[in-house]
Amino acid sequence: MIYGRNVRLRAIEREDIPRFVKWFNDSEVRRYLTTYEPMSRAKEERWFEEYLTRRNDLILAIEVRQGDEWVHIGNVGLHRIDWKNRVATLGVVIGEREYWGRGYGTEAVRAMLRYAFGELGLNRVELETYEFNPRAIRCYEKAGFVREGVRRRALYREGKFHDVILMGILRSEFQERGDDG
Repeated sequence: MIYGRNVRLRAIEREDIPRFVKWFNDSEVRRYLTTYEPMSRAKEERWFEEYLTRRNDLILAIEVRQGDEWVHIGNVGLHRIDWKNRVATLGVVIGEREYWGRGYGTEAVRAMLRYAFGELGLNRVELETYEFNPRAIRCYEKAGFVREGVRRRALYREGKFHDVILMGILRSEFQERGDDG
C-alpha cells in the first residue's frame, strides 16, 4: 500500500473489473480518457490478464476512507515505463463522479510520484491531457507538472478537433517542491 493523507493506493484486483466496466461505460468519465468506445466485461477481463504479464505498466487503485471502509474511486498508473531512461507516462481516472473536484486525484498523483521517484528511481514522469479538461490540468499543475508543449488539434472528440497538452515533471523538481503528501 502507498498512503497519502486521505487516499491509499493498492494493487488492482480481478474483483475490481466490474467497477472498471462501469466507469468506462460512463460517457462523462470516458470523455477525458484515451478510451473512446464502450467497454465489455470480456474485453476488460482480457485486458486485465494481459496487464498481469507486463513489466512496463503499474496501475494502482485509488481508495478513500468512508467511515470505517475504504472505497475504490479510481485508478492511477505509470505506463510505458522505460527502465533504461527512467521515464514513465502517468494516467489517472476518478471513475466515481461524486468524488470529482475534491482533491483526491491530486493527492493520488502526488503519492504515485513519490513512489515513482523514490522507490522506482524514475527521473521523469510525463503525461498528455486535453485542452477541454481544466480540472485535470489544475490537478497536474498542483502536483508540480509543467506544460512542455501542445499537439495541435491531435484529438478528435465529440465532432471536433482539440489540442493535446503535453506535461512533465522531473525528480529534481518534485524533490524541490518537498511534496510529502
